[in-house]
Amino acid sequence: MSSVIATGLLPRTAETRPGGLAVGGVLLTELARRFGTPLFVYDEEHLRQRCREAVAAFGPDGVAYASKAFLCTAMARLAHEEGLLLDVASGGELRVARHAGVPADRIVLHGNNKDEAELRTAITAGVRYVVVDSFDEMDRIERLHATEGLPPARVQLRVAPGVAAGAHEAIRTGGNDSKFGFGLAGGVAAAAVRRAAASPAMILEGVHAHVGSQVLDAAELAAGAAAVARFAAEVGARRLTVGGGLGVAYEAGQRAPSFADWAAGVRAAVRGAGWGGAVTVEPGRSIAAQAGLTLYRVGTIKRIEGVRTYVSVDGGMSDNLRPALYGSRYEVFLPRCPGAPRPLRARLVGKHCESGDVIVDDAALPADLRVSDVLATPVTGAYGYAMASNYNKLPRPAVVFVREGRARTVVRRETDEDLLRLDVAGPAELAAPGPVRSAGADTGAPR
Repeated sequence: MSSVIATGLLPRTAETRPGGLAVGGVLLTELARRFGTPLFVYDEEHLRQRCREAVAAFGPDGVAYASKAFLCTAMARLAHEEGLLLDVASGGELRVARHAGVPADRIVLHGNNKDEAELRTAITAGVRYVVVDSFDEMDRIERLHATEGLPPARVQLRVAPGVAAGAHEAIRTGGNDSKFGFGLAGGVAAAAVRRAAASPAMILEGVHAHVGSQVLDAAELAAGAAAVARFAAEVGARRLTVGGGLGVAYEAGQRAPSFADWAAGVRAAVRGAGWGGAVTVEPGRSIAAQAGLTLYRVGTIKRIEGVRTYVSVDGGMSDNLRPALYGSRYEVFLPRCPGAPRPLRARLVGKHCESGDVIVDDAALPADLRVSDVLATPVTGAYGYAMASNYNKLPRPAVVFVREGRARTVVRRETDEDLLRLDVAGPAELAAPGPVRSAGADTGAPR
């Protein structure tokens, strides 16, 4: 059985040392000892290199980091420092980006159901543009302009081009049957363009589309880009955004296109569709996924004769929902011996009260795996921490960035106190228990 280290799934600074695998110059086993587990570890140099590669492929102001993949103050600051715009999908993500010092005119606001508070904050701050998703959203923008005197909102209109791509139905977003955008079919998108262009509350900046996520064939992304580019050229749009969706390799044998390949395909497609202007893309997963990995500690090894072996770790679906949500697949390895053969087959599971709490269904592991070992799942930098929850009241893990032999906490681990922080009733406010009535007692009161 080949080792994970040979698959190209690890962060770029990963190297094998006498004590095991190191990332950013720090042993993973040492990180687990210092910061505890579960733990998200990001290779900061990898993140920065991916940002630079994206900018080199698409040009200055041609890349907006899709922060839904992974966002914290440090990540927002890093993406901004590397010249990326930030694509945020809620008022909360907008607040994090602003807290990180990202200027409003470097931020793009997405979302299929933005409320008035989110729109008010974005327009008042002066974000680069709002990606408008519906006529109801136009109503809200016009109401804020008319009743509160907000300045006109710079907008792009999200179009559903009738092209859907992606590894799972739940992440295919560009088809005709989608909650996102104005459909090209039936002239809906054209009507949206006419309304936005005529509205005093909106300045029409351009057209936007996103066809799906985890796409490993650049031709699928090019097809979506061509469809929206054709429409953008027909309506005389000033700018064109073709979304993100570029996939990454999660398992040995998978291959993903480079940013350069993606850019070449998109440019050829939009030119062929009659678009001669600049193009903006919104990568998220392809920036963050391979830069991150998750460390767990083994708590139980349960061998069921004639059935399978279960290996349980101290995290699970609360820090990686993708296997349960999308059927996503991962590799797993032992940081203390990353190059070891992996003949043991086992189901790697979490500690949640769900049979579906599976991290890797048929994991390949070293034969000498033991309780208390640290395990690592690579390529968890996107949609791991971003989707983390407190299911079963587990505190969410810490996040550390590693670089040049140093590790720094960028998101601290939640504590038991954090789990009670939002509860309204404190211990002193709990009502005293009422009298206990013995069975069969009759007080004469109505029952």
